[in-house]
Amino acid sequence: MSFLKEITQKQYRLKSFVCIAVLIASYISFNVTYLVVSSIYRHAFIKNADNVSDAISQQIFNSMLQLMERGWNRNELKTFLDSIKGVRTQFPYNVEIFRGEIVERDYGKIEQPDMGRNIKDAFGSGDAITYKDNSNVINIYPIKADAKCLKCHVHARVGDVLGVMKIRQDISPAINEAKKRFNLFFFMLFPIPFIMAGAIAFFLNKKIKSSTDFFHRQVSEINSIKDLTKLNNLSIIETGFKEFNETLSEVRELSKKIRSLAVDKDILEFEIKVLEKFVITSEVVRDWKEYVGYLLLEVNKVMEAYTLFSIFQVDEVFYDLEIFWRNTPTEFTKQKFESIVMRHIRDKSSKFSDLTELTTNHNIADPSSNLPELDERDIEFQTKSLILDVPQIGGVVGIGVQSKITDNPIRSLVIDGILTTLLNVVGSIKAISKYTKDLEYYATRDPLTNLYNQRVFWELLGYEIGRAKRYGYKFSILVIDLDNFKSINDSYGHAFGDKFLSEFAIKVKESLRQGDILARYGGDEFVVVLPEADEEQAFIVATRSKEHLESLYLTAPDGTYVKATVSIGLSVFPDHADNAKDLFIFADNMMYRAKSEGKSRIVVPTQKDIIDVFKAMSEKSFTVSSAIEQKKIIPYFQPIINIQTGKIECYEVFSRIQTDKGLMNASEFIDAAERLGAISKLDLVLMEKVFERIKQNGYDGYIFINLSTKSLILSEFIPGILKLTKQYDINHGKIIFEITERDTVKNISLLEKFVDNLKFNGFGFAIDDFGSGLSSFHYVKRFPIDFIKIDGDFIRSMVRSEKDMAIVKTMIVLAREFNIKTVAEYVENKDILAAVKALEIDYGQGYYVGSPLPDLITT
Repeated sequence: MSFLKEITQKQYRLKSFVCIAVLIASYISFNVTYLVVSSIYRHAFIKNADNVSDAISQQIFNSMLQLMERGWNRNELKTFLDSIKGVRTQFPYNVEIFRGEIVERDYGKIEQPDMGRNIKDAFGSGDAITYKDNSNVINIYPIKADAKCLKCHVHARVGDVLGVMKIRQDISPAINEAKKRFNLFFFMLFPIPFIMAGAIAFFLNKKIKSSTDFFHRQVSEINSIKDLTKLNNLSIIETGFKEFNETLSEVRELSKKIRSLAVDKDILEFEIKVLEKFVITSEVVRDWKEYVGYLLLEVNKVMEAYTLFSIFQVDEVFYDLEIFWRNTPTEFTKQKFESIVMRHIRDKSSKFSDLTELTTNHNIADPSSNLPELDERDIEFQTKSLILDVPQIGGVVGIGVQSKITDNPIRSLVIDGILTTLLNVVGSIKAISKYTKDLEYYATRDPLTNLYNQRVFWELLGYEIGRAKRYGYKFSILVIDLDNFKSINDSYGHAFGDKFLSEFAIKVKESLRQGDILARYGGDEFVVVLPEADEEQAFIVATRSKEHLESLYLTAPDGTYVKATVSIGLSVFPDHADNAKDLFIFADNMMYRAKSEGKSRIVVPTQKDIIDVFKAMSEKSFTVSSAIEQKKIIPYFQPIINIQTGKIECYEVFSRIQTDKGLMNASEFIDAAERLGAISKLDLVLMEKVFERIKQNGYDGYIFINLSTKSLILSEFIPGILKLTKQYDINHGKIIFEITERDTVKNISLLEKFVDNLKFNGFGFAIDDFGSGLSSFHYVKRFPIDFIKIDGDFIRSMVRSEKDMAIVKTMIVLAREFNIKTVAEYVENKDILAAVKALEIDYGQGYYVGSPLPDLITT
């Protein structure tokens, strides 16, 4: 075990540390002792020299008094001093006597050495002075007059300083001799501290080694969970070290915890082999029953299991009880275990207590062999339940295994873990399956009226054109718009307006023929495709619809009756146009002409209308072509805020063209640019204008740029982008290219190649109007998406529709699982913003956040 090796290494490191520490401590203590004793000894020598100096000075002073009393003169005194210089003492010395002013007054000046500052200080203060000069101790003593001295020194008074005696003693010979003796003594004592240090280190190492060796032996013998009990013997060790004892006590407690939590290796391998089978893919969601049967067979490779079962509720929908058998059971076994399973399910939750009409389905994983006759004693059941209020999901799953398997508590715990995973897997499959169906349904439907939405209308219109061309027949479309619907909303509120639109949609549908296609195009505008209907037949249907709709009355909240009239425009394929866009433009223009002529009428295109429309289209094409060639495309920037902070972090770019009649929005000229085959050139001109503005303003946030799918087929398009980014020094990571989801369906292979090239060059990628098409999950799986912009119809409707709210939540969960940022479109009021914030969507965009403006504001 690696940690035992580490303990052993630490043991030897500790031994070495103890030895080194003791030796260092001994060395330091020896040197400190030596220095201290040496210093004390030296100080004693100096002190002794001072005492000798005092004795000498007193002796000389007394001798001088006796000589002076006998009348000796200066020469005799000098002879005396010379005689005592040769005296041998422990500290050799010499004596100098300096005559003061009082003596000079009586006996005259004599030649004497320079006094120096200390001699002068002694004359002035009358105090003795002692100081050290290298190896010499110098004592200066003032000679003061007493009563006897006044006989000869008539000008002196008692206490006056007559002279100063300077005694210089050389103490170095004595110190050197003493040092030799002192060093000899210490060197004799030198081995003793190291001998003691070695003994201490040996004792400590022996204690440490005996403790760690015992611990090493105990741990090395552990090969299974039950062997952990051997660590209890650690309690009998007394190491002599408080810290080591505490560590061993902690190890003993750790072994108890490990025994209560640990799982043997074979049990772990068993759990891993089973759990690694639980992987959700799109195929699993679609064929989940086959998947659970496959799981049951895989579990049997590890342990004996006869059956799995599950029952789930998602929202208000109860799913049938599904029982999965490993092999074919007998009818008796089926009937017996249906009742047993239902008993287990009802015991788990009261939600499942009243399931009287529940259908039970039996599924066989491997029908090639039969199960033996089984009763309740042969199978041990374990179940697991999950009941959530938000989202409303509830379920029970269970497993029936061979009875003896559950005798092992650890194996039973592992089975519980398998059930938990199975519960999450099947619950997720059920919820995803339901929400996927809802999402696919509402991706094609208007959530308010349940009619086809605008996207499906265009697909069906394109399909009908292809069919009409193949079989050579005419068909028509109607554009129906409610007159004065805005006043209904303003007068009675949006709730009543929504109710009116729902009833209106029902009335329109009732007035149409079987096989006619009705869609809500947006707001209060509806479109109808009338297959195999010429102008006359279309007019008849339009008239019937108008009369039927004008009979609609609803009671408003204030009790008044509310009705609405309609304006209807009509166009016929191929009489008025041979493509979907132009055909719709004709009918839409006719609808607006009906409104301008007084509303509540039907308008059919005349020859003059056809000429006017084509003329307008020709003029628009010229305007668009000229704007692209002259690079007069104007970028507008709509802010996108961080929902949580409220700060602007991104902008989406929209294109505008300046005309004599004012600005032309992209929706007015994109179709013309696509017809001219100039859409990719328009995109590049727009990007050049945007990049130029970014560089001028020093903007460093994200920029979202819409690209037409028509650009995907051009091999030079991406090189053109790269050339522009290099020219304007643009950070690729800050440019996010948007592709609308409904446009990607026709170009999936080209789009995949295009997106790979974008990502390879460091650009970001976003799906616009996410959820509006049929393949939302497919795009998330297939493409490296950085952002999804949730379709505004869902965002706008979710505040009043629980279904739309559930779909938006599903999109958010999906995005988070794939680490994709979310952008909410159509944030048009504070209620929508509050709802978006509550859902923790990352970014928001809409007219409540900010309108598109020509200025790029740096933040």
